Amino acid sequence: MSARMTQRLIGIVFLVLGGWALLAPRSVIALAIRPDYQSQDFLAVFAVACFGAQACLFALVAFTARFTKRTFLAYGIALLPFFVFNWWFYFRVPLLSEVGLLDFAGNAVMLALCWHGWRVAPE
Repeated sequence: MSARMTQRLIGIVFLVLGGWALLAPRSVIALAIRPDYQSQDFLAVFAVACFGAQACLFALVAFTARFTKRTFLAYGIALLPFFVFNWWFYFRVPLLSEVGLLDFAGNAVMLALCWHGWRVAPE
């Protein structure tokens, strides 16, 4: 698989999860957040939608830019704190539901794609 296809797959992860948050933020809150932490207040719904918009924006970057080895490496390193976030808010502060672990799954897929992209991308 080429570096270009690899970065597009990263973009797809962002587009799918971000698009869900952007277009159906109430659904994300209902399914990905445990009931004790859920809020349907305007600001909570707005924040989830904004999170989704940011993810969709990065999907656009992943679909149109040319990633190099350095890009894949930097992005892979930047993903690491998100694993701490997922662990913290699932095990330490049980905010995320099992559906909320889709974020962890997406991050794991993207980290693997970054590793692959780093291996096959041009300098």
